[in-house]
Amino acid sequence: MSPPASSATETLSHKLHTLSLRSEPAGESAETQGGKKDSRLRWWSETAQEGDAYPYERFLPFFDTELRLPPLEPFKHIDPGHKALWDPSPRSFLANAEVDDLTPDFGSEVTGVQLHQLDDRGRQQLALFVAQRGVVAFRDQDFADQDPTWMIEDWCKFFGRPHIHPCSGAPKGYPEFHLVYRDGKAVYNYETDTRLTSSVWHSDVTYEEQPPGLTLLFLFDSPAAGGDTGYADQRGAYNHLSPNFRAYLETLQAVHSGVEQAEYSRKGNRGGIVKREPVENIHPIVRVHPVTGEKALFVNRQFTRRIVGLKQEESDAILNLLYLHIERGADFQVRLRHRPRTVIAWDNRITAHTAIVDFAKGGARRHGARITPQAERPYI
Repeated sequence: MSPPASSATETLSHKLHTLSLRSEPAGESAETQGGKKDSRLRWWSETAQEGDAYPYERFLPFFDTELRLPPLEPFKHIDPGHKALWDPSPRSFLANAEVDDLTPDFGSEVTGVQLHQLDDRGRQQLALFVAQRGVVAFRDQDFADQDPTWMIEDWCKFFGRPHIHPCSGAPKGYPEFHLVYRDGKAVYNYETDTRLTSSVWHSDVTYEEQPPGLTLLFLFDSPAAGGDTGYADQRGAYNHLSPNFRAYLETLQAVHSGVEQAEYSRKGNRGGIVKREPVENIHPIVRVHPVTGEKALFVNRQFTRRIVGLKQEESDAILNLLYLHIERGADFQVRLRHRPRTVIAWDNRITAHTAIVDFAKGGARRHGARITPQAERPYI
């Protein structure tokens, strides 16, 4: 759908130069049933009074109809996690942190470490840790209080080349941010309501020649309940298959396409712009992580189109089997809640994820930003 004729992005305050995500705890009078004060962090929309200005207005989606980007060129990528492999204490950045593993092999929650304070060694260790755990939620972060230029030029570029999404909205002046946004009046995400479920499992922009690696997502505002993200371990999905089938899949490649996503935008949806012409690329169905050496499935329903060299019925049968396997694999999935001041980091090479739009009927706002460094071309 087309963006509203008069949007909040048109009335941005040019005096606002930094992003602040300082969610306030409940008021002094708020009490639990046991009589104790409720000190949990709240989203802005939970505490805002009538007439309050939205503090993250500058970071609402802006759709630059004049921006035209050239095709992406290949680049050499060396994952910073490699150096952590030789570190005598590869998890020392977690020395003062509390780590809660959500499953034995996949997903963790961490408190007690500030991402924006990590030096190069800490970031290298972070890259290895996220590659090992797949997805990690870092709680009580001040990351989003930092200057957005620092987020791109310092943080993102440490992990890879910043990716500019070809279709999505971005804060005005910062095209490297990929924004997710939905409220009671507008939806600027790549989603439809024509299916029985809102879940669309995918890995981000796998149609690029060099898809993303370590990726961050944080929310500015969210409904008090709902709007979680589900994550699936593509290593676990691979390992649950029979050895013979795994061996066969390792001989196959598939086409990943951004054409459908671009056409969705050209029809006036999401903001109605295409900043870079869509591409298709061929990637192996099973890929190897460059640091850990682990193998993972690398297909997803949103962007994978067909298996090279197979007839249509053969390709459809195998891909649909893999899609259903990934989507139904509760024993290699986690569901993470976006609490205020949380940053979720995942390795896009070995995970799939889905937004869970279980809050839409209430008209609540879900507004967040993704920082997306590109990594190496998939290989096996």
